[in-house]
Amino acid sequence: MKLAVPKELSAGERRVALVPETVKKLSGAGFRVSVEHDAGIDANFTDQMYLEAGATIERDAAALFGQADMVVKVGPPLTGPGVVRDEVALMREGAMALASMMPTRNLAAVQAMKVKKITSFSTDTIPRTTRAQAMDTLSAMANIVGYKGALMAALEMPRYTPMLTTAAGTILPAKFFVIGAGVAGLQAIATARRIGATVSATDVRPEVKEQIESVGAKYVGIQLKADASAGGGYAKELSEDDKARQRELLAEQCAISAAVITTALIRGVTAPKLISAEIVKRMKPGAVIIDLAADGGGNCELSRPGETVIEHGVKIVAPLNLPATMPGDASLLWSRNLMNFLLAFWKDKAFNLDLNDEIMRGAVITHQGEIVHPWVKEAAANAAR
Repeated sequence: MKLAVPKELSAGERRVALVPETVKKLSGAGFRVSVEHDAGIDANFTDQMYLEAGATIERDAAALFGQADMVVKVGPPLTGPGVVRDEVALMREGAMALASMMPTRNLAAVQAMKVKKITSFSTDTIPRTTRAQAMDTLSAMANIVGYKGALMAALEMPRYTPMLTTAAGTILPAKFFVIGAGVAGLQAIATARRIGATVSATDVRPEVKEQIESVGAKYVGIQLKADASAGGGYAKELSEDDKARQRELLAEQCAISAAVITTALIRGVTAPKLISAEIVKRMKPGAVIIDLAADGGGNCELSRPGETVIEHGVKIVAPLNLPATMPGDASLLWSRNLMNFLLAFWKDKAFNLDLNDEIMRGAVITHQGEIVHPWVKEAAANAAR
């Protein structure tokens, strides 16, 4: 089976889907790996490193895509008007693609792969089960997002983060408030504690209270009238009554915090608007909001994804694609996740498309000219109305 690893051409993307370490292991298992010229250079993986790992280097994009049994990427294949190159058009009909498709955000790519009869697998829809942990790109990248988010908060604040005792007196530690206790939120808490902040955190899933406390934060929350857990580590949207009570809690905590870090996503994709303009107005001048849900639209009403703005004396930072700012480690983790998925279904030197398997069934987005994933099928139907 021939795998193709193209250079990621989306704006700001510096990661690569496979690194030499995993290319060597996949080659040893029987895969043939072809890597586009300079695909890993932004993550400091040279063509020579890939050659030594057993890959071939391809300079012709049409040959790279057209000869591949499966294209492995970080983001979905590019397609449509205005893109640098139409990668779906370059793929052969009936081939396979493995990436984080974020399919409900990228319906045009999904539709193009459906028409081309591409069997596509999205790592961000893989069920969050114990068996699938080693394939979970969402969690691997969320760790980076939480880590960088806490560091950004410390850098953007006009004050110290830890407590400091000086000849001129004592500076008390900065108070951080983290919204959302998934992987990114927990890592943000842990990193903020390492650099000396005092941290409180909240999540609509009360079962994460123990996890919040285990990494050194104080849990604050409301008693929900309806269960907010969607299973698999995801949250679902709150009832209107619970939303109103949550807003009161968030307003109170934001008003006393030097830094607010937001990480809340519904189903790991959509960012609910949790911090209103009114809440921002009540915050201390000089406070910062680091909106780590900017890729999903942002948790703050005043966030502008990809930009930094100041409103009511509060700096609101909404970074996009933070994992790409640590391309070496991010690519290494990503590559291991993809390798674990590939090897899980590699039997007798062939990739076994077993749709009865829970992980495979959850990952498949398009197959044989149809959208087969239920969430994506519903989103595509709604978009067509």
